[in-house]
Amino acid sequence: MLDDLKYIHQRDGQDALGIAERQAAQLEHKFDKPKIDGQFENIVFAGMGGSALPALLSRSWPGYTIPFEISRQYHAPSYVSEKTLFIACSYSGNTEETLSALAEAETKNATIAIIAAGGKLEEIAREKNYPFLKIPKAEQPRYAVFYMLVAIVTILEAAGLQKEDVFAQLTEAAAFLRQSVKSWVATVPSSQNPAKKLAVEIAGKSAVVYAGPVLAPVAYKWKISFNENAKNVAWWGEYPEFNHNEFIGWSSHPTQKPYSVIDLRSDLEHPRVQKRFELSDRLLSGLRPAAQVVQVQGKNILEQMLWAVAYGDFVTIYLAFCNGVNPAPVDLVEKFKKELS
Repeated sequence: MLDDLKYIHQRDGQDALGIAERQAAQLEHKFDKPKIDGQFENIVFAGMGGSALPALLSRSWPGYTIPFEISRQYHAPSYVSEKTLFIACSYSGNTEETLSALAEAETKNATIAIIAAGGKLEEIAREKNYPFLKIPKAEQPRYAVFYMLVAIVTILEAAGLQKEDVFAQLTEAAAFLRQSVKSWVATVPSSQNPAKKLAVEIAGKSAVVYAGPVLAPVAYKWKISFNENAKNVAWWGEYPEFNHNEFIGWSSHPTQKPYSVIDLRSDLEHPRVQKRFELSDRLLSGLRPAAQVVQVQGKNILEQMLWAVAYGDFVTIYLAFCNGVNPAPVDLVEKFKKELS
């Protein structure tokens, strides 16, 4: 099925595979540098769903010397003050939780910066002259993750909170990613395409994705991609916390369960975390389905995170085809938002 290009073309009406193949170019996008002044004691990023993911990736990138919190709710954290850099991000610009948190941050005199493709957030930014980075249009918000990552980095660099060489690192990572995706595109047959192979292994099952602290944001992204691309139920968990609770949850279930366990492994994780993966898989042998191990590639944290995000996109898009669905639309989410309003 996954080598039938005609079938893929029929299912992929909005070219999700093409977007995944080209997304490395987003890392080279240049935003105008905003003017942001202040001596900040903390960073708060407000965003939901796919719009929160770029902040999770950015926060995992070493170099921050002040607290960096991601807020995914209607309220701004109680400690927000005039010493806070508050970044509101929503691809649509209309996410109600983000708008509500922004309104609270304004009452606390935080320094505001906004990232959006339009909507109410753009209106607020232009009306109040807030630093505003406009995201280029994409088919779905989750297909603009790397644009939003660059936008966050641009804001933090402008505020003096990110090292100046970050853009060179992004350019280098883009070249690495552009080369990597060549192994995952539709024209590469299943026998030589690891993304297709993994999708076939997962088909018909609910996915459970595990990672250590380095790749935890990516495990969350895989969960989102399973949900939105493949229309597949999925969960994610993080080591070492896994060994303190969830680990025992697998001990009383038959191995032949409709789950596919995926371990995202990085050689940059703490050595004890790496050992926990090995020991957990051994002790759970015969108690849960054997883990599909994804050994993430890249010479540094940035490259590994971006590689793993892109690989997960390909895997879940191929899984969508296995499930007989179009990976792009999220009609039920849009219906929910409409009825909620």
